[in-house]
Amino acid sequence: MASRANHLVLLGCGLLCAAALLCGSSTAQAQVYQGPAPQAAIPSPAGVSNFPIASDARLAGDAKQTRFILDLDKAVQFRAFALADPYRVIVDLPQVSFQLPAGAGVAGRGLVKAFRYGLVMPGGSRIVFDLTGPAKIAKSYVLEAANGQPPRLVLELEEVDRTAFVQSLPPENRPELRPAIAEANAAAARPDAPAAPKPAPGPPDKRPVVVIDPGHGGVDNGTQAGGNDTMEKNLVLSFGLALRDRLEKSGKYRVVMTRTDDTFIALADRVKVARNESAALFISIHADALKRGEGDAQGATIYTLSDKATDSEAERLADTENKSDAIGGVSLADEPTEVADILIDLVQRETKTFSNRFARTLMGEMKTTVRMHKHPLKSAGFRVLKAPDVPSVLVELGYVSNKGDLEHLVSENWRNRTVGSIAQAIDTFLAKRQATAGPGK
Repeated sequence: MASRANHLVLLGCGLLCAAALLCGSSTAQAQVYQGPAPQAAIPSPAGVSNFPIASDARLAGDAKQTRFILDLDKAVQFRAFALADPYRVIVDLPQVSFQLPAGAGVAGRGLVKAFRYGLVMPGGSRIVFDLTGPAKIAKSYVLEAANGQPPRLVLELEEVDRTAFVQSLPPENRPELRPAIAEANAAAARPDAPAAPKPAPGPPDKRPVVVIDPGHGGVDNGTQAGGNDTMEKNLVLSFGLALRDRLEKSGKYRVVMTRTDDTFIALADRVKVARNESAALFISIHADALKRGEGDAQGATIYTLSDKATDSEAERLADTENKSDAIGGVSLADEPTEVADILIDLVQRETKTFSNRFARTLMGEMKTTVRMHKHPLKSAGFRVLKAPDVPSVLVELGYVSNKGDLEHLVSENWRNRTVGSIAQAIDTFLAKRQATAGPGK
């Protein structure tokens, strides 16, 4: 079994390949900036300050022609391309430290309704523009620092009709997507650095694997109530890391995280992590919200997979969570066959039984320490729960739109108590399962 570090590298590579395949059939006007290489190599975690810094972003123009300008402290390489259904423009960059003014991207202008930004994978950042309609990338380039102005990434968009957009699609034999991330990482390699010695292989780790999946991340903020600290992606990541630490401290399990930082991970890749690791359990962590005017709700809810939602609220939540890939800039027009074919009627009956059994065990533990929703066990068609051979649940810790729940979600004391109840449920469930299925599963 791979170490966590190797696993993250493989996951990043897998995401790059998936992005290449997914974008292939619906990408238009792909352009690559071929300017100078980055002035600094992608640093190790100890040198985070060496990441290029984006300090400001602005839009100019109108509904016919719109320009986006990003101020940087050093020139970078990037790739820009357009996607349809919905219409978006994606800009992929090496990892950037975004230090933009508060609220940047919320308000649009001209052809751009809004834009969002963040990590899309370890070592790579992404900017996603939501467009008002079909548009082409007329120009995309980086200006070097001059006349007191910092280096700037410039993107110029022009309105086109649907027919022109479709005609602008590249031919079937278009070159494979080669993000600037790979080039920047290659530039970071030091030829004089000695290769790290490979550790001697140890005995196989036969402990059950528990995969913890903090929802959202990177360009996908999830729900939000207030400032950055109360974004769903940050709340659930903090919770997931605390749960990982609790489980690892027990020494009973090998714990794998789908993400350990503010990185976007596609839904299909989250499922693949669980399957590739032959996980004994997959737990996806989220925090829900209701829009203003939809009333108030509170308490934690535990979801399992079903082809028919328990109720309208479960259906709404599944629809919202399943849009994560579109938010992150992944094209959903042509899903890989293995994902499209994993429908509820193919999910193994045993796996569904184990998922429901764990959900009931989890509810029994959580209700002693956590305020639960009035209907705490629900089901719906969540894409992230569709591993056919891994018992999977999605836990909504509470509602960020509810004042009481939000106070709990940001409370370390509440988090520790809730982590403890989930850890106890995992112990109970896997101890019973191992007694009948043997170790490692």
